[in-house]
Amino acid sequence: MAGKWATRMVQELQEQGLLLVEDGNHGEYRPRSIEFVPVGTVFVRAADMNGGRVLFESASRINEVAFQRIRKGVGAPGDVLLSHKGTVGKIAYVPIGSPPFVCSPQTTFWRSLDQSVIDQRFLYYFLCSTNFQQQLVARKGETDMADYVSLTSQRRLIIDLPPLKEQQSIAYILGALDDKIECNCKMNKTLEEIIGAIFKSWFVAFDSVRSKSVGKNLPELSSHIAELFPDGFEDSELGRIPRGWKVSGLNETGTFLNGLALQKYPPQGEQSLPVIKIAQLRKGSTIGADQASADIDSAYIVEDGDVLFSWSGSLHCILWSGGRGALNQHLFKVTSESFPKWFYYLWIRYHLPHFRHIAEGKATTMGHIQRKHLAEAKVLIPSNELLCVMDQLLAPYIQALVCHSIECRKLADLRDALLPKLISGELRIADAERIIGRHI
Repeated sequence: MAGKWATRMVQELQEQGLLLVEDGNHGEYRPRSIEFVPVGTVFVRAADMNGGRVLFESASRINEVAFQRIRKGVGAPGDVLLSHKGTVGKIAYVPIGSPPFVCSPQTTFWRSLDQSVIDQRFLYYFLCSTNFQQQLVARKGETDMADYVSLTSQRRLIIDLPPLKEQQSIAYILGALDDKIECNCKMNKTLEEIIGAIFKSWFVAFDSVRSKSVGKNLPELSSHIAELFPDGFEDSELGRIPRGWKVSGLNETGTFLNGLALQKYPPQGEQSLPVIKIAQLRKGSTIGADQASADIDSAYIVEDGDVLFSWSGSLHCILWSGGRGALNQHLFKVTSESFPKWFYYLWIRYHLPHFRHIAEGKATTMGHIQRKHLAEAKVLIPSNELLCVMDQLLAPYIQALVCHSIECRKLADLRDALLPKLISGELRIADAERIIGRHI
């Protein structure tokens, strides 16, 4: 198959009006600090690109005055973004319907100007390929800056273009996997909002108890569940709380197991485990992780669905779905024999902003919290009967979150395995279609 492909230089394609490659080198048009606003045109940096997506929700924005002054790097839906300075090689596809944006000086957009020659989504997958990434690495040494690929260097890169039909087929196959991943992510976002709203209603706003205390019915709950909620409040060290509920320290809800210094457990033989550090926790993946011996205490082995909590550096708490691994120091694996997973997971998340505030106040290079802070963080414990009913309602949501995330990981692994074989022509389109048909 590869023999039918045309090898073209980016500069040649640009001169023929088939491809536009432009960076955000704003120069004198660079937005000023006072021109960054809460609502405006998105200003995309390399940090706003993750997993092939642009994180529009968290990206900075500039006002209309700054936008009108900018002459280069004005992006559009369908563009492929490349980070070329600082962090080199991040790729993101901008879907149709995305908000207006401009590229920062660290990013470049690649845009097909003739979809009958270059399929835009195929272009995205080619830029993700090992072939292209290796070209980028080779070009990084062409300037005085170590982590920089200039626009001139980018235009000297080579693109392999199969016939349009094959481009579209490759984009369809890989895109179907990415679309399913995106769908799962959206479902998880909705689930997280539902779970968060229920937790806030039960344990923060006490909506059901407040309604019962003034004689109101609880139509959103069955009569059996409604009966289990108290109909009034009582004083506690936290103030007024539902009658009969207990106040406890977060540390008493479960076991907070600190990880090992895994550099002391190097891999031996063919058996090893990826080391789960804060970096792996943040990205939810063990790709590129260090390796450690698989012969460690089983308590320190992480499985999908475990609650992981980084207590040092960058504080995060997640439901792990990145596959089996070894727990490194500075991370807690949280388990409990007395409380359901959602209970301690959501209470950790509830206290996380306060924990981060404590860590930020540490006069050290790496802020952290101590175990005493877990004891000082209070939780409310309802009756056993009510907790069991709550578990029946919330546990399925938590399980769905984990299942969707695991499926995303497996689909991404499949996509990453198919990508080089399709781009190189090693795998036939029909064979790839049969493979993804078993997963979607």
